[in-house]
Parts: sequence; C-alpha cells; structure tokens
Amino acid sequence: MSATIYDVAREAGVSMATVSRVMNDTAVVKEETKKRVLDAIAKLSYRPNAVARGLASKRTKTIGVIVPDVSAAFMAELVRGIEDIANMYHYHIILCNSDGQLDRERDLVGTMWEKQVDGLLFMSPKLRQEHIDTFEEAQLPIVLCRTDDPEKRIPSVNINNKQAAIDVVDYLAAKGCKSIAFVGAKAGLKSLTDERRAGFLQATERNAITSQLIDVPSETYSGALKFLKDALQTSPVRAIVAANDELAIAAEHVAQDLKLRIPEDVMIVGFDNTKLTEMSRPPLTTVAQSMYDYGAVAMRFLTKLLSDEPISTYTVVLPHQILERESTAPKFVK
Repeated sequence: MSATIYDVAREAGVSMATVSRVMNDTAVVKEETKKRVLDAIAKLSYRPNAVARGLASKRTKTIGVIVPDVSAAFMAELVRGIEDIANMYHYHIILCNSDGQLDRERDLVGTMWEKQVDGLLFMSPKLRQEHIDTFEEAQLPIVLCRTDDPEKRIPSVNINNKQAAIDVVDYLAAKGCKSIAFVGAKAGLKSLTDERRAGFLQATERNAITSQLIDVPSETYSGALKFLKDALQTSPVRAIVAANDELAIAAEHVAQDLKLRIPEDVMIVGFDNTKLTEMSRPPLTTVAQSMYDYGAVAMRFLTKLLSDEPISTYTVVLPHQILERESTAPKFVK
C-alpha cells in the first residue's frame, strides 16, 4: 500500500498538519523540522494527492466513515442510516474497513485527511490514547458511533450498554434463573463487551445469582463454539447472556448438540437484534437497539458540528429494549 500523510508524520515525528505546512509552504517551519519531513517524504516515496491539496481551503461535502468490519450483521442497516442523512444534507460518504486494527485505523484517518473529508464517523472495538493522538493531529470534526470515550473528549452516539446488561439479568432473574453465564471477548479487547460484562456482574451479584464468564478469542460463531461446548459440559447454567447475536446463536447450536432444550433447560439472550435473531431456531430473545438510528443520529450529529449548530450534549444515549422471543419464553406468542 502506498504511503499516506500519516506515515510521513509518524516517520518524521510531527503532526499531519506540520507535514501539510511543509508541502504547501504555507507557514514558517523550523529548518530542522522541515528537513525531517522532507527526508521522510523521500524515504517513503510519498506522493500527495494533488487534487486534494488544491481543495485544502474548501469544503468537499465528503464524510469519511471508518468501521471495524463492514461485513458485520448489523452494519448494512447502520450505514443506511448514515447514508440517508448524508444525502439529506448533500454529503457523500467514503466507507473504509479497518479490521479493528490500530495501525490500520490510524492510517485510514491520515488517508481521509489527505482526501480532505469534512469530517469523520469512527467506529472501533476499543478507543485508545493512540486514537485520540491521531484525531488531534488530523484536526477534523469527529463523531464516535458504537464506540465509547469514557473521558467524554469526543462526541459519541451509543446505548447504555451496562444498563442493558443489567436489564437482561433482571429479566432472567424474574424468570427464576439462579445461574447465568456471560459469553464475550476477553476483558480489555472490546469496550462494548466490557461494559456489558460489568453490568452482568453487577446484576448477578445484586440478584444473588451464580455467575460464570465464558471468554472467547473472537466474537464470532466459529470462534466461540469450542469454548461454549467446554463450558456447558463442565459447568451447566440455567441461562446464557451473549455479547452479540452471533455468539447467542452459537450458544443455541451448542446447547442443541448437547441435547439441551431451549428454553426449558437453558435460556439464551443475545445483543443487537440483527436479522439473524428471527432466523434462528428457536427465535432469539435479544437486546434491541436501532442500528439505523445509530447511523442516522451520528451523521446528523456530525452535520451539526460542521455547520456550528447548537449542541446540547456531546454524548447521545439511544434507547434499548429486550425483545422477548422463544429462546426464553416457551409459550411466547408473537
């Protein structure tokens, strides 16, 4: 892959704005700094986008959208929400897949900066200080979507994931469940999962429920099967709360392989209300949140930042609800 302005900035140990000033000769830069930048440009064979440079002082009506996995089950609906609001305000979007890799994410921010996008919508499994440093260098309006900034430095759109997990445990407790497992990525890998796990543990303790944590290396169907099977064979539980719907469906299939009846022997609840939930057998109880609204609200938030409209809060919390289906309700009638 060809070098980006972020690569040059990293090589020279300066900000992307400083690289731009050197290339465009628009401000006084120390000779020593200028030499480092020029040496980095030569070393990396960097070729700036001439068209983008010519647009440096103008709006391009383009928004960069960086997501960890464009193939995720919920992503189509979320991106549709972004696109509908973008079209309404006459913006185009550039959609990029980062695979949730920090270096790739930082490179993409640099690429979007080069393309002179007016702003960024950013999603990542976990926000790190390196992200904040890159955002500060880029000096672009940014809104986080399904990504939490605990220190509230960057505008964000999310649900209250901790409260959602608490609600699920309370719901299962009301059904008489005395032992519940939580399945998700290991602690520290994904912010959303960490928040959901924290809510799960808080609620199980409050309800005097025996809790079990099933850590998986990746929150995918195939990545969870072995760990779920081992856990359910050695420590059976009355219910399973999964960090997403894909993991919940893996739990359904493992339970069925072990001849466990759903929900009579084990109840299962997912998160996200993707289209998979109604296709599973039995249909899956899940925490619903509007993926379309995630995208639409985040995009509208960004248009407000770009047009200097009044903003009452930098943290938008969307509603959630438990959609009960047959994985927890044996006599459920739709």
